[in-house]
Amino acid sequence: MDERTIKALGDPKRYLLLTILSEHGYCVKALAHRSALSESAVSQHLKILREADLVYGVKFGYYTHYKVNQDTLGQIISELETLRRNQRKPCPFYGCSEAAAVRCKSYVAPEDRTEKEG
Repeated sequence: MDERTIKALGDPKRYLLLTILSEHGYCVKALAHRSALSESAVSQHLKILREADLVYGVKFGYYTHYKVNQDTLGQIISELETLRRNQRKPCPFYGCSEAAAVRCKSYVAPEDRTEKEG
């Protein structure tokens, strides 16, 4: 996941717009009405969402209707799922001995790991 994606997802208003767009494609005016944001604010947020490839626009005459990019969303979900499944392991960077690793607060002994922790 790149920096633009993290930035785009990190704002509650952009997340709200993504939630609204996940239901249906909308133009800026409709998004502004549904989100209680100004049209200019919606446009600015959509610009950031487009740059992160989270949404794309489809022209319908004068209006552009925005939709969620399902491929990008799927990649993000996959990356987050991988992160969720990772095991917590002793830190290899500080030269911890095995005994020190066992005392480390992030260490979970194999017999104490739940199914979630792997």
